[in-house]
Amino acid sequence: MSESTTRKSALASTVRHPVTRVPMGVRCVALCAVLVFANLPAIVFAQSSCPGIHVKILNIRNSTGAVACALFESSVGFPTEFLHSATNIMVIKIRDTQARCDFLDIPPGTYALAVIHDENMDGKLGANWLGVPTEGYGFSNDAKALMGAPSFDAASFPYDGRNLDLTISLNY
Repeated sequence: MSESTTRKSALASTVRHPVTRVPMGVRCVALCAVLVFANLPAIVFAQSSCPGIHVKILNIRNSTGAVACALFESSVGFPTEFLHSATNIMVIKIRDTQARCDFLDIPPGTYALAVIHDENMDGKLGANWLGVPTEGYGFSNDAKALMGAPSFDAASFPYDGRNLDLTISLNY
């Protein structure tokens, strides 16, 4: 192939596929616009948090075992028969002596919470031979357990279907 044919081929390919130089600033603006419009549905329709009852557990003495949160909608079985009577039960692993139970899709109503720190993972509140608890326990409204568990009325709270943040302190 001759030198003039090579030059013509190179010139022809340049004409067919012209190289367009776009300034870097214009490219950045275009890329940013594409990213914003691609994420617009997620930004517009995103919700900050799901409605529900969010319970932060305080005073956990160690990270052994798990925390069991039981949500009751009536006094039936409150708080001792949580496996049979609770509306919702959640068992959460403890991380760095912290735990949080999030009950979502709960209809409006009156509820009460019972929480235990199940250190030995046997599914119940451990007690000594006198019946005194050896594991942590707590109730909504910080209802006190004096000579037995508190009543449903003492621990009950209204829930309107929106976000509700509660804290429950455990007693040992």
